[in-house]
Amino acid sequence: MKLNIPWEWYRTFLAVMKEGSLSGAARMLAITQPTAGRHVAALESALGLVLFTRSQTGLQATDAAVAIQGHAQAMENTASMIERSAASFSAHSAGLHGVVRVSASEIIGTEVLPPLIARIKEDYPQLTLELVLSNRIQDVLNREADIAVRMSTPVQEQLIARRLGSIEIGLHASPSYLARHAAPGSIDELFTHTLVGFDKTTPFILQALKHFPQLNRERFTVRTDSDVAQLNLIRAGSGIGMCQVQLADFPVPLERLMPDFFAFHLDTWLVMHEDLRHSKACKTVFDILAAGLQAYINNVGT
Repeated sequence: MKLNIPWEWYRTFLAVMKEGSLSGAARMLAITQPTAGRHVAALESALGLVLFTRSQTGLQATDAAVAIQGHAQAMENTASMIERSAASFSAHSAGLHGVVRVSASEIIGTEVLPPLIARIKEDYPQLTLELVLSNRIQDVLNREADIAVRMSTPVQEQLIARRLGSIEIGLHASPSYLARHAAPGSIDELFTHTLVGFDKTTPFILQALKHFPQLNRERFTVRTDSDVAQLNLIRAGSGIGMCQVQLADFPVPLERLMPDFFAFHLDTWLVMHEDLRHSKACKTVFDILAAGLQAYINNVGT
């Protein structure tokens, strides 16, 4: 078995795993298809394994390929982390520059962070900012992201964490929906309405159901697992659903319903890997996001 295997071979292997073909991997990596084929063949020879078999739909990963995929992905994450860290630790006479990757949930990433990122980019034009929508704390632990907004208390020692406050979740409906249907005044009346909610159960849903077991999946007659889709369905007048209270004022004003019955709070944290504590770029972005998110949580104009 060859020990000094070039990283390019693993990178091509991961691309084939994602795309399912040599042609797709070649397009993804901006290399030729023969080059991609040589990389895979060379990796198979070096490892002494068959990684792919041909099928009518493309290349089929073998059990051996699946077994090493996680390790190869960790290598890719580390390589990306090295590149970002090197860029982030650099300085420039005109200001900060480098790459900072931020991870956040769908709602925070689409509804709250864009204006903050725009402001950071205006103040630090040489920074490159990447936004990924994810709820996995492993994004930071595995260095797939530098900074993350999370709705649960971090317990990992490798993370720098700052509690930003608590985001309240309430039941809301649009004026267009309430113009067609009288607002419910009781739980029984609530369940006669069209309810917008989840399809598959998530850790957040399980947590919410402990407090509100009545709002189980079968109660929702409009379902989606996308938080953004749920919010926009509520805004469009599809029914009554859950959303962050701070989002009820824009861009479509929503009316909060039955706050005495339903009020749920999400502890909100900003986390960063401790290895980045001396990165001026990451620390600057971290501080700006923390201030902006705290203003959002406190419903203060930003």
